[in-house]
Amino acid sequence: MKRLVLVYNPRSSHYGRINRDVIGVLKAEEGLELAHFKIAQASVDVNAVNLAKVLRDGDLVVAAGGDGTAAAAMNGVMLSKAKDVSFSTLGFGNFNDTARTFGEPRLKEILHGDATEVWPLECLINGKHWRYGMCYFTVGMFAVACGVFDHPKTRHALRKGNKRVTFSMGVLAHWWLKCRKSEEFLPAEFLLGGASGEAVKVKGASDYLAINGLSVARIMRGGKWFLGEREFLSKTGELTKFGKLAGFMARSVLKRIPGIESEYDKLVFAKAASVMIQAEGEYEKFANVRTIEIRKAAKPLRAVMKG
Repeated sequence: MKRLVLVYNPRSSHYGRINRDVIGVLKAEEGLELAHFKIAQASVDVNAVNLAKVLRDGDLVVAAGGDGTAAAAMNGVMLSKAKDVSFSTLGFGNFNDTARTFGEPRLKEILHGDATEVWPLECLINGKHWRYGMCYFTVGMFAVACGVFDHPKTRHALRKGNKRVTFSMGVLAHWWLKCRKSEEFLPAEFLLGGASGEAVKVKGASDYLAINGLSVARIMRGGKWFLGEREFLSKTGELTKFGKLAGFMARSVLKRIPGIESEYDKLVFAKAASVMIQAEGEYEKFANVRTIEIRKAAKPLRAVMKG
């Protein structure tokens, strides 16, 4: 009997839909052992560690929720020592970048589909593992901007209606106009090294992005780097100026996020800095940062995607 571990947040505004469309269906599925993992009011990393401890060989882990729930579940699978664990996700969030990257599979496709190997990114801070990210990491202004979604009024508005993406873009635009010059998002000057060991000096950048999945915030186009074990898209730029941001967004929405393919990036700061880092909308501020490294994970993730 296959065991399916359903990961969800019982406090989510979409829990009613998850209970009806996912939990209710799974309970009626024959030949399936259903286990529940409820996201606690803790960080992605704490939830991931706790999930990793309860996984068994051969489990199928399905996240039902937004990108935060998917991130906790995916990191739990990556951290687990259990063998042949598979992962998939059902999007019930605001942007659902992970679900979009997997082709937005339906529950029946997940239950009866085959797993394929995909390769998440890994972020290390000061040489220590922080988190895996399936779709993207950002450092700087874009990461700081994620904080606007934690405002109580914003979170309440996101729970209403079907205009979440349009509303979210409006909230971000308002924040950018008001706050883009309020702080130094990245050190004024730092080194960016690659797989060759050579480093270039970067000046005046507000953001660094590493893209691995099909989309960022749903509307910005990425690619299928998650299917490969080495390369991802790397982009560094100054996005606090209207002209540069407008050009970047137009290219990202209509074509693809501009950047270069990289196998390894290392940001090196001359002095310890405080920076905001995010993976798929889940952000954290770190102090005393000297280095940030982005690379592909050392092992693949078994993912069940839309066929």
